[in-house]
Amino acid sequence: MASTKKVLSSTLSHAIVYTAALITVAPFLWMILTSFKSLGEILKSPPTILPAKFHFDNYVRAFDAAPFGRYYFNSLFVSACVTVGQLITCSMAAFAFARLKFKGRDVIFFLFLATMMVPGQVTMIPSFMILYRLGWINSYKALIVPGLASAFGTFLLRQFFMTIPRELEEAAYIDGCSRFGVLWRVIMPLAKPALAALAVFTFMGVFNDFLWPLIVINSESLRTVPLGLAVFRDRYTSEWDKLMAASVAATVPILLIFFFAQKYFIKGITFSGLKD
Repeated sequence: MASTKKVLSSTLSHAIVYTAALITVAPFLWMILTSFKSLGEILKSPPTILPAKFHFDNYVRAFDAAPFGRYYFNSLFVSACVTVGQLITCSMAAFAFARLKFKGRDVIFFLFLATMMVPGQVTMIPSFMILYRLGWINSYKALIVPGLASAFGTFLLRQFFMTIPRELEEAAYIDGCSRFGVLWRVIMPLAKPALAALAVFTFMGVFNDFLWPLIVINSESLRTVPLGLAVFRDRYTSEWDKLMAASVAATVPILLIFFFAQKYFIKGITFSGLKD
């Protein structure tokens, strides 16, 4: 009887998980299948799930209709720069908050975390005014510099750093290693899961960001993929075949990043925050 209840409970749990996964993935699968349909088939009623014929030329036509190559370069360049910048600044700040002892450390860290409760929309106008006075509007600097530091990234790495045994650092200090050497040679190699998690979060957030590039970018040559897709949608409202193809292509970098980093990503999320 107990075995039967266990089997039923397990079956029900798996059914719920699979149903939730299917609901989550369904829009993405529909977008992929639609990207291979002709425009007439997309507008057909009732709609069909599988395309009668796979039109791979939709992707070629989408990239010919708008400079998506340039959009991709801008998004990848900006995302990579911000990701590398956050890994550097957040790791140094996290090391200071986790390992160094100085007056007011906990108070400063608390105030640092408090900035996470401030909505981004509140700081958007002041940030824009600062960049405007610096003359950085409509430039790569406007897309990159504001994102080079992150309270969330510092918190994530700090929590992970505190799980690393102090004995490893003490041994490095005895061998004559400096504080920066300890961070670079001891802490960073052991924190690969947390660094990978932060890299994935940062890359995804910057690559998919729409509002900030919309505010600070004016020229087409500096548009990112989300901004380019919005302009493409307004310009080709009824050409859903091209729009779906462009949208599918826009998700490829994110999927690749997560696919190659998922092992470390899951470890970083699992182990961060185990120790206060």
